[in-house]
This record gives sequence, structure tokens and C-alpha cells, in this order.
Amino acid sequence: MKKILTIFVISLVLLLAAYFAFVYYVPYSEGTRSGELIKVSNKGVVFKTWEGEISQGISGAEIFKFSVLDKDKDVIQKLNELQGNYVKVTYIERYTTLAFWGDTKYFVTAVDKDISPHFNKKSD
Repeated sequence: MKKILTIFVISLVLLLAAYFAFVYYVPYSEGTRSGELIKVSNKGVVFKTWEGEISQGISGAEIFKFSVLDKDKDVIQKLNELQGNYVKVTYIERYTTLAFWGDTKYFVTAVDKDISPHFNKKSD
């Protein structure tokens, strides 16, 4: 009986480790998005996570919500500095998220200031 319980516990631990490794290391998609950075916040009671929003439409009807992992300190700093500006973010989308990573499946890995297409049109 003790041997069966030991095998069960080891199997359960290995399955959980494989699940976490899959969710963390295997992205569903990768890409970039541009828009006006309208929100960056560090929120949560038990797990503090970094969350943000980018407005991708003129009226703000299309919002891209994203999370940033705590280990990406330079990305968090740049997001705080660029709030209110037009930015281009590079992100990975995961199959799912965990409470201590963030609220969304989209995780920003890089951010750069960009030129807004709405305010940079030259008139002839």
C-alpha cells in the first residue's frame, strides 16, 4: 500500500511539473500590437501582478489587455515611463495563465515607443 501511494504522489508531482512547464515554455502565439498605452498597474491582494491596457481604436472601443511577469523589470519600467504614449509591444500568448502570473493569457516581453498613425499624417 505504501508503495502504491508513493508511486501515485510521484506521478502527480511529475504531471503537475509537466503541466506548468508546458504552460510556461510553449507559447500559443507570438506577435506585436500597437496602440496608446492607457493603463499600467500593479494589482492584487494575495498575488501582485502587473497588468496593462492598450487602446487600439480611435474611440477606445478596442482594448488589448496584457500582463507582465515580475522578472521583466525593464519592461515594467519602460511601460511606466511610456504611459499615455503610442507604443508597440511584443507579446507571447499562452494557453492559459496562473493566478501568480497575471490576469490575461497575453504577456508583454518588450515595449518600444512608436509613432501614432492618427496624428502623423502629412498633408499635401
